[in-house]
Amino acid sequence: MPLSAVGLVAVFLATPVPRSAPTPAVDPAVAERFAVLALSCVHREYPNKIAHVMQDDGDARPPRQLTPAFFGCYDWHSAVHGHWLLARLLRANPEASFAAEARQALARSLSPENVAAEMRYLEGEGRVTFERPYGLAWLLQLAAEIRESDTPEARAWSGALEPLEGLAAERIADWLPKLTRPIRVGEHSQTAFAFGLVLDWARTAGRRDVDRLVVERSRDYYQDDRDCPLAYEPSGQDFLSPCLAEADLMRRVLGREEYAGWLEGFLPSLPTDGSADWLEPGIVLDPTDPKLAHLDGLNLSRAWMLEGIAAGLPETDARIPALHAAAGVHREAGLGSVTGEHYEGGHWLGTFAVYLVTGRGLPAR
Repeated sequence: MPLSAVGLVAVFLATPVPRSAPTPAVDPAVAERFAVLALSCVHREYPNKIAHVMQDDGDARPPRQLTPAFFGCYDWHSAVHGHWLLARLLRANPEASFAAEARQALARSLSPENVAAEMRYLEGEGRVTFERPYGLAWLLQLAAEIRESDTPEARAWSGALEPLEGLAAERIADWLPKLTRPIRVGEHSQTAFAFGLVLDWARTAGRRDVDRLVVERSRDYYQDDRDCPLAYEPSGQDFLSPCLAEADLMRRVLGREEYAGWLEGFLPSLPTDGSADWLEPGIVLDPTDPKLAHLDGLNLSRAWMLEGIAAGLPETDARIPALHAAAGVHREAGLGSVTGEHYEGGHWLGTFAVYLVTGRGLPAR
């Protein structure tokens, strides 16, 4: 029987976040709940929002023809990370009731023919900025997830995806030397969140060149930052925290002791009393509004960012209890919103929930 939103929250409030296993087990009922959200949208073509530069009448085609691997889930980047959700849950629950359907969906999308068509689309005139950086970072995260799976199907999908993976990495690497300032917004164009996904991919794929470049640019952009105005957050349609995403990125860049000192200057007001009320969750009054519904995703992403920040500190750091306390409050609020009742949130919130509950991106202790 499908788990209710209340039941889902209860399961994950009672279960500590795994801190070392790359593919921690997920409660089968919860995993099925999230998998169904992705399976219901990865090949659902409409409604669809296309960010599409047209050069002539021939470019007026339906999504399934323009980008045949990633045409569902309302937009390209959501289709990409919907596939990531399925790949992630397959690794955690390879014998689950949804596993066969998930494998079929991934095989249908990630064929050499479909990826070749995606390559032609991204290489089309006027598309050098397509889905940069958010969608490209999620594409690399999908590639990393599949690379880490040791199954014959995953090896086939990884091989098929490799040209697009290479193009995404090339686009990021070409862009960063020319980007003079970071992008500090709470939506798709934010650099800090994307850099975290890209770094995790680079370290999985053994791409030391990209690793070095992202670390170098992260230091250039962020290492001298001080007193991030967390009290100004969130904006009314954020799904990422500019301050917390930056802090979650920099724990990937700096060693523990250096990071602890940097964080003291960056977020000097972090409490040491274990309290949770220093950061309140966002509230969505109309979940049918696709922009207002972003705040449900903010609660989920804040939760994993707070967990990441805590995991980057020395184990005796006095700020850790308050970081975990705030993460718990945001986890509860965020997971309670992942119902699938409204497609405005249902097409993407499952990915954020899975990223959170499987501890993706957390370092091993």
